Amino acid sequence: MESLNYKVIFSNRRSISIVLHPAKGITVRAPYRTSLKTIEKFVFQKAGWIQKTLNKYKGAKSLNEDKRFAAGEKIIFMGREYELKVTLSARDYITLHDNIIEIYVSNENDPHMIRSKLNRWYINKAREIIPGRIIEIINKYNNYAFVPTGIRIRKMKSRWGSCNSKGRVTINSELVKVNAKLIDYVIVHELCHLKCHNHGSEFYRLLQSLVPDYEALRKELRTYHLE
Repeated sequence: MESLNYKVIFSNRRSISIVLHPAKGITVRAPYRTSLKTIEKFVFQKAGWIQKTLNKYKGAKSLNEDKRFAAGEKIIFMGREYELKVTLSARDYITLHDNIIEIYVSNENDPHMIRSKLNRWYINKAREIIPGRIIEIINKYNNYAFVPTGIRIRKMKSRWGSCNSKGRVTINSELVKVNAKLIDYVIVHELCHLKCHNHGSEFYRLLQSLVPDYEALRKELRTYHLE
């Protein structure tokens, strides 16, 4: 087992937890006054799980990091790679044609502006595409009577989707960057939580009955990371 390097963050919490990230590595969150010896022991006990999870992250592609948001850069939409074209314009807007996503901006040398405009475009596209996919999937599996109390599309930093105890389904707008199969998989996953609120065996039986190849799709989705 190779040695594990990790960052410790102390806060007003009751227990120790470990957060793993493909790019940021290992972060241990601990209550104030927790000794470093106690933290080290906790990490050692979780070492097998940590290493196994980090191995899964190897080769993962970031959706957002290492982007310069400059002309000629490759960006993705619905699982396809496009070349980013930046054009000077008095009016800001974005077009999609052939293999090019063209952004018209008032300052073509401002990567922060370009990133902001692209992020808004992705969110708008997600809100155009994903609700329709949710409705289509609900109708496809109408005998399961999936009835979310609400549907929300928003950008999230660490989760592809969620379903709260009140039955509201939230889907990460970043999903619009990956292919339609993966979008549908996440939607079905969250709809299954309307029937099974945890990740127990009953949940996975239901998920597999709807998406027999869910394990392959989950593995493919893990080749991407959000930050």
